[in-house]
Amino acid sequence: QVQLVESGGGWVQPGGSLRLSCIASGISGGIFSITHMAWYRQAPGKERELIATIMSTSISNFGDSVKGRFAISRDNAKNMVYLSMNSLKPEDTAVYYCNVAGPSERRWPWGRGTQVTVSS
Repeated sequence: QVQLVESGGGWVQPGGSLRLSCIASGISGGIFSITHMAWYRQAPGKERELIATIMSTSISNFGDSVKGRFAISRDNAKNMVYLSMNSLKPEDTAVYYCNVAGPSERRWPWGRGTQVTVSS
């Protein structure tokens, strides 16, 4: 079974930066490399939202709330996806998750996520 483990979160002041990592285990590199991946986040009291996607071709897309501030990348040799976050705002505070980009029936079991807190 595929297992996702996110890391790299923490506390940062507004305007700061963080880089999140996600590793997928239990899946071959060949399958991972053709899987479109995404980062999601869930803020307190809100539903989980899709914020960034990266296709198997490495073409990326971003939600309006993070566009211009976040970057997504992947390393297929390591089964990893990254989220570089700059100019962080308090409203970016959330638990961040990675998973397959697509409908829920195609996603892998959710990992625990990594908490990002932006405050002064």
